[in-house]
Amino acid sequence: MPLLETIFKSTDFYLKLFVGFLPAAVFGFLLSDFIDQMLGSVWIVVISLIAGGIVLIFIDSCLKNDNPDNQEITYLKAFKIGLFQVISLVPGVSRSAATIIGGMFQRLNRSQAAEFSFFLAVPTMFAASVWELFKHYNDIDSSNICMLIVGNIVAFIVALMAIRSFIRFLTNHGFKVFGYYRIIVGGIILVMLLAGIDLNLLD
Repeated sequence: MPLLETIFKSTDFYLKLFVGFLPAAVFGFLLSDFIDQMLGSVWIVVISLIAGGIVLIFIDSCLKNDNPDNQEITYLKAFKIGLFQVISLVPGVSRSAATIIGGMFQRLNRSQAAEFSFFLAVPTMFAASVWELFKHYNDIDSSNICMLIVGNIVAFIVALMAIRSFIRFLTNHGFKVFGYYRIIVGGIILVMLLAGIDLNLLD
């Protein structure tokens, strides 16, 4: 399905995105302080990176449902994918991986799951940005707002251009390479922590 065709889908598609967005919005709001505390823990990030990497290495063999035909994304499926997105509130957990895997658990093929995950990121990232702006509005001036808007627009355009290549790579090669990458990065950070390096100084 062409990406532009997906963008100009009916309102039903965007309502499903909203349904998928709701779980992360609710849990993100209720657990905001707890999430902020987790963000201060490098150990949580390390564990998430390594554990997530192991999951990605083996997920392809566990979910052999890459049907070339697109499945219908119902409201219930969108909501369940949204529940997977809640996992990504934990620092170090990949939002894209969580939602793509969530889609595959709903019998979507890799391509369709990745495409839905991409569009689900739009309201999720927008809401997160608005929430952060609300919490830190005293530190923001007009120049910061302009940079934020331009940055988000550029990021969306670049992501729009890259998503097809990403979907093609994911369809052909699966998740393993991302899993190995996460384990390597997590392992490097773990070694640095065990060596006594204060990574908070690297912020």
